Amino acid sequence: MLINAEHLLQYQRCKRRPVLDTYGDTPQRDAPNELLLKLQQDKIAHRQSILAELSYYHKPDYPRGDWDAGQAATLELMQRGVEYIYRGVLLANYHDLVDWENQDVSPSLEYTALSRPDLLVKQPGQSRFGDWIYIPANIELGKRPKQEYQVVAAFHAQVLARVQEITPEIAWLVLRTKDRDYAVDLSKWIPKMQSILWEFIQALELPEPPEVFISRQKCNLCHWYNQCYAIAQSQQHLSLLPGVTPVRFDQLQALSINTVESLAHTSPLILENLPGFTNVVAPKLIVQAQSVLQKRPFILPNSLPKEDITFTAPVELYFDIEAQPDLDLDYLLGILVVDKQAKTEKFYSFLAEKPEEEALIWQQFLDLVWQYPDAPIYHFCVYEVDTVKRLAKLYRTPNSSVRPVLNRFVDIYEQLTQSVALPIESYALKAIARWLGFEWREKEASGAKCIYWYDQWLETGDRTLLEVIQSYNEDDCRATRNVKDWLVQFVQNESIGIRFDL
Repeated sequence: MLINAEHLLQYQRCKRRPVLDTYGDTPQRDAPNELLLKLQQDKIAHRQSILAELSYYHKPDYPRGDWDAGQAATLELMQRGVEYIYRGVLLANYHDLVDWENQDVSPSLEYTALSRPDLLVKQPGQSRFGDWIYIPANIELGKRPKQEYQVVAAFHAQVLARVQEITPEIAWLVLRTKDRDYAVDLSKWIPKMQSILWEFIQALELPEPPEVFISRQKCNLCHWYNQCYAIAQSQQHLSLLPGVTPVRFDQLQALSINTVESLAHTSPLILENLPGFTNVVAPKLIVQAQSVLQKRPFILPNSLPKEDITFTAPVELYFDIEAQPDLDLDYLLGILVVDKQAKTEKFYSFLAEKPEEEALIWQQFLDLVWQYPDAPIYHFCVYEVDTVKRLAKLYRTPNSSVRPVLNRFVDIYEQLTQSVALPIESYALKAIARWLGFEWREKEASGAKCIYWYDQWLETGDRTLLEVIQSYNEDDCRATRNVKDWLVQFVQNESIGIRFDL
């Protein structure tokens, strides 16, 4: 059985995914979504841009999927001492990668490590080939040397060491940043890689895949998401409860708290001193369980003061942004102006049809919000605040023009999550607004799809893509308003001194 770097990469993100990739029923996989396809295209483009800087590189020639032939072709290139080898094939027996003698059990199957580093780079040294060695370099789309990248680099280096009979001191990551080359300390990361490899092989040996754990941020791009989510729903799995992190889940399991009902009837004193919990987190998570169990909202213990939530103004602004992170571009600044005295609503869509128009829409945004100098600016999550600060710095906007605007910002997400628990699986804007009955006109639209659609607009010039993005952005603003109005009304109607059944 083959184990490759992708297995180790994914195992660090989710212990279940690479086991399903190995044994799962392929037709049950989800189709790739637009954002995943875009990320794959971006990685190919990044890789090609790096390769274009090399004077010349060699790629082993072999029949597709014939890894023995691939390694033979790679070894021939290494024996010749070529400077760069692109996507070489290296194989090693699993016994050569992990100290199995110190493990409690031995695997029942034979495993072969398959390494295909993006580049093998020739360096001075002594190896079986002569007075040179090779160092692996992996081209990654990320901007930081994440642990998962360094573990993968260590995997490539360890397999390479068995092939060339000398372990390189470092491996390289080529990241998507200005200072893109990062040296991986193999003395630190090879032992870590060996531990993860051993854990993964143990998982492969079990009769069932590891337990489901739904983590929205990590799971959304996985091709097993729908299968795992269906299992989690059927089990009413605790990972579907907002606030249950992997660390907290492990602590709850150790106490045999395995259901929402059992958590809802737990005393916070039992949890508050455990890893991942505090005297604030514990009661909040218990109230969250009560909310889901009873299918109704609750005021949280230590909620924000009522007066901080229930204020209203004659004119209110609702603000939402669409961005293209790869271009470091905020291309759409949407503002919904609600004038309660005039009983009017108007949506303003400041759109940069080209990246160089970002400065123009930034000024248009400032001009509009300064027309209403006393109006609160409602938004959902901190991104809008960070973006205004970024744009102000980028375009050297005077502090006198920006600081009063920032002082008017009100984060509805922060107010809501510090005040109430809702019977929902996520505190994303869509989940909350849909629970309230709000629906987006573009049923399949999302922030991730808007990234893809804007890329497609730049490539094709299809204006319908911009229209869909603008419609989605307006609905985000209106959804934020719905959540804000509901929160104000709910807090007004509830007593802050409500007694909780803890």
